[in-house]
Amino acid sequence: MVFSSAVFLFAFLPAVLLLYFLPLCFWNRRLEDHRKNLVLCAASLIFYAWGEPVYIILMLLSIGFNFNIGLDIERCADDSKAKKRILMAAVVFDLMLLGFFKYSNFLIGNVNSLLSADIPLLKVSLPVGISFYTFQILSYVVDVYRGQVKAQHNIISFAMYISMFPQLIAGPIVQYSDIEKQLFGRRHTPEKFLDGVFVFIRGLGKKVIFANAIGAAHTEILSGGTEGLSAATAWLAAICYTMQIYFDFGGYSDMAIGLGRMFGFEFMQNFNLPYTATSIKDFWKRWHISLSGWFRDYVYIPLGGSRRGTGRTILNLAIVWSLTGLWHGAAWNFVAWGAFYGILLILEKYPLAGIVPKIPVWVRHITTMIIVIIGWVFFSCESIGDAFDLLGSMFLLKGNAALDSQWMYYFRGCGFSLLLMSLSAFGAFAGVPKPRNKYIGILCSVCVYGAIMTLCVISLVSDTYNPFLYFRF
Repeated sequence: MVFSSAVFLFAFLPAVLLLYFLPLCFWNRRLEDHRKNLVLCAASLIFYAWGEPVYIILMLLSIGFNFNIGLDIERCADDSKAKKRILMAAVVFDLMLLGFFKYSNFLIGNVNSLLSADIPLLKVSLPVGISFYTFQILSYVVDVYRGQVKAQHNIISFAMYISMFPQLIAGPIVQYSDIEKQLFGRRHTPEKFLDGVFVFIRGLGKKVIFANAIGAAHTEILSGGTEGLSAATAWLAAICYTMQIYFDFGGYSDMAIGLGRMFGFEFMQNFNLPYTATSIKDFWKRWHISLSGWFRDYVYIPLGGSRRGTGRTILNLAIVWSLTGLWHGAAWNFVAWGAFYGILLILEKYPLAGIVPKIPVWVRHITTMIIVIIGWVFFSCESIGDAFDLLGSMFLLKGNAALDSQWMYYFRGCGFSLLLMSLSAFGAFAGVPKPRNKYIGILCSVCVYGAIMTLCVISLVSDTYNPFLYFRF
């Protein structure tokens, strides 16, 4: 089940909201919080089982195991060696589960290629959301080990944190320390709920109206492969994907944040106008912020960060970006994508550190965008070979034409959408003034978001093209 579906919008979500806000225990605030957590936990497990009925067992196993790990670490608070052994057991268990389902066939395929072997691939599929909820689990056990949070003693609340459907499938990655105090005593107000509805609809509009349309154009352009593409057409395909992934993933993150707010939670912002960045470092402070923060807190800093000299810092950055690439997918094009950004960040941090700030801002912005578009080529293609083929077409390395009539044909179809998406992505609509009168502002918002919701529903009913890019990760 996905947020941008009729089943979710008109059946699942209304039913969950009705049960969640039904005031059955209004005389006891603590009891009411427990009831709401139970409703949200049960709904989240049903949401996950809807598309992954087998892998719900895997999730429940992870929840039960790590719940007890947290309690065991707490019981061994005065025994540092025992605590460390328990933590290592949890990390190994969680990463082995992720590794088995996500990387086993990648490893087997590479062994077969290197050794000319014929080891059969395993018949396993990737459980949706496993990369996200594994990282949330790891943040919990590590923070309990560090003493930054207390172990959760209520398994329903813990299960709700891990499986919460608003951010289960594609984040943002919510660290337990950020949500611990919200598990009980979170505030529900009509203003907060309405704001959540508006944020959700905004995300739905990004996904359904913009990402789906431009994604269809990207798919059509590359439907016949890269052979014969002019440079202009190849660049158009890459730009279409650049906008698709931002509005697709950014839209889904907005929907998650909006849903969380409707249920009283405050999730962190996951995108902050990343295409306005003026450097690669700036880009990664704005794109998928929760993932960057997770790798910083649980990998880069524990490795020593930048505190142990230049050589060690370069090694730490290389490790982090290799893992970032692999986290996104078990394929060499993702490894190349991670290495691409790791090298660029190392160059920005050291040899170019004194040069980059002196370059005019507009030049840095254009250069950053070109680099980001090139990076998305590795991300969008099925293999590293396909990525280099498309890059070859983009940079006139395949004897192809610079411009042809095919480019004009495709541009006529998607040019206006690209213009609107670019204006939005570059923050042109971010400073739109709001009416001073509170109630006029609410009325305007209801009209605008009502129109967006209507367009989304019409699009969902009439169009069958509704992929979600981060489901594959």
